[in-house]
Amino acid sequence: MAGINRANVVWRVMAAAVLAALPLSGCVGTGESPHGGGQAAGSGLGSTRHAQVAIPMEAGPVELTFLAGSMEEEDLAALRKTAPNVRVIAGLSRENAQQMAGEVHGIDGRYFSAEFLRAAKKLRWVQATSAGVDRYLAVPELRDNERIVFTNMQGVHGPTIADHVFGMLLALTRDLRYYLDDAQRGTWNRQGSDTEPIALQGRTLLVVGLGGIGREVAQRGKGFGMRVLATRRSDTPPPSYVDRQGKPDDLAEFLTEADVVVLCVPLTAETEGMIGAEELALMKRGSYLVNVARGKVVDTAALVRALEDGHLTGACLDVTDPEPLPADHALWGMPNVVITPHVSSRSALTGGAWRALYLENLRRFGAGEPLLNVVDKRAGY
Repeated sequence: MAGINRANVVWRVMAAAVLAALPLSGCVGTGESPHGGGQAAGSGLGSTRHAQVAIPMEAGPVELTFLAGSMEEEDLAALRKTAPNVRVIAGLSRENAQQMAGEVHGIDGRYFSAEFLRAAKKLRWVQATSAGVDRYLAVPELRDNERIVFTNMQGVHGPTIADHVFGMLLALTRDLRYYLDDAQRGTWNRQGSDTEPIALQGRTLLVVGLGGIGREVAQRGKGFGMRVLATRRSDTPPPSYVDRQGKPDDLAEFLTEADVVVLCVPLTAETEGMIGAEELALMKRGSYLVNVARGKVVDTAALVRALEDGHLTGACLDVTDPEPLPADHALWGMPNVVITPHVSSRSALTGGAWRALYLENLRRFGAGEPLLNVVDKRAGY
């Protein structure tokens, strides 16, 4: 119970600090793709980059069937008005859904499997329930099937995950874990740990992957008075809160300048293992690494060594490799590491944005309009 109370105190303190640091404008994610792209006009819901129609409706509405993992009755009622030609069936077991595969035109990711796709000859749309899509694209029946439009929830989680980034980071930079441990025991101890707390103002933040999550992290960093560097694949000009922007090839140079490195990239063949022993050695001695991307983006063994020898002052990990992290793993016992179990996207804000995007794509599906957040299956995001 003490651990739960301590966690509650940490996040209340962190939430107040992050909110205070936010810029007064530009705090809502644009829905841009991780590497540049547009936003649904006037909706703020998702990216129009790669927008694609799943089933054309030029000749008139076509009756469609979509399997939803779960859906509230009020949402089903709304869809009967906005997408009257879409029969939405919610809450089926995976076994019952498999039996219907031959007559289904669209599914959400909770029914996704290679077996389902092989049987679903009419399937034209898969809506992922997450922003990350690596597990989906590992299935050839989706990756290599050009007739299936694949969409995700990229951009929905950005504000919440960015808050989580600074919550974890401040727990280390302000030595809060040590003070809160003493507070739980009723001990007034101003000593803290052996690590001197730091202020973020004037420090350099590097955001690796300036997408929907990365932009939110960058904005908050600027709110804390940090110098902000970022990498992205596209030629999209940097936003006003990024001081210097580069391409992935500039990563090595940027690592040498950063006090805090935050990883926000999707997991692809290009990004798997992108932070290894060589990259960690390039980071400034005394710097911090934050990973809210995927565990496999970082070489875990190399990270442990960099923490043990003091090259890195700390690490904040919402994702790990392996995941879940085994109970006897060295990272658990390190006082300079904050680990959360892949929960950085959880919040009421995320749930509301997720629902809005899901319903809007269902409306577009029925109307034969281009779907939002279409994934480039070849690029992996």
